[in-house]
Amino acid sequence: MVQELIIYPAVYLGIVIGLYELLLIHRDVNFRGSHWFGHGFHAIGFIIMALFLTMNAEFAYSYFGFLQGIPLINNPFAFRIFIGLILLVKIHTVSAVVPKAGIKGMRETWTHSLIITGLVILMPYIWPFIEPVVRGMLPGL
Repeated sequence: MVQELIIYPAVYLGIVIGLYELLLIHRDVNFRGSHWFGHGFHAIGFIIMALFLTMNAEFAYSYFGFLQGIPLINNPFAFRIFIGLILLVKIHTVSAVVPKAGIKGMRETWTHSLIITGLVILMPYIWPFIEPVVRGMLPGL
């Protein structure tokens, strides 16, 4: 059985989690300027892509059968964790390499990086509880 793609929820939730990321990076920065703002909007795109992948893991596994043969990501939950680890490294390293941001860079805390990553990994399991509340309020749901 082929599952249908989950598109709108990934975009809406990606925007919300991305804005949360923007608030976290603003709180953690030791640099004043536009770099934290650019990082936040850069992060929104990656979070939307990561959410799209995690929320559609079952679709990917039913459509691309070879994924089940790859060690360590041979089931949808392991695939979600793999995507989350990529996102964790991306979020934390990008915040650390901002030029001219002082000695420490912007350096988002590990706690905040882990919160964002955890939300992305767990959102496919949280979405069924959120969906009835927002259904009808957002187009495409």
